[in-house]
Amino acid sequence: MAGKTNALQKPVQLSGELENVIGKGPMTRAQVTSKVWDYIKANGLQDKNDKRQINPDAKLGAVIGNSQISMFKMTAAVSKHLS
Repeated sequence: MAGKTNALQKPVQLSGELENVIGKGPMTRAQVTSKVWDYIKANGLQDKNDKRQINPDAKLGAVIGNSQISMFKMTAAVSKHLS
């Protein structure tokens, strides 16, 4: 079993909208998640009262929608931009 990669380590292609937020792919799912969180924190997009809620700006909204979204649902929304 050694040497095999799991789904988080397999490089994936990114949609153009996602590349606008986190940079050019391909990258692993783990890297995508990390870079999305870096973007959220750098731009202060976490809700002030409930840090589990994300308030997307225009760039991130193109990926996950423009409405406030739970961090748990955000991962599923980002996955739609991976292939």
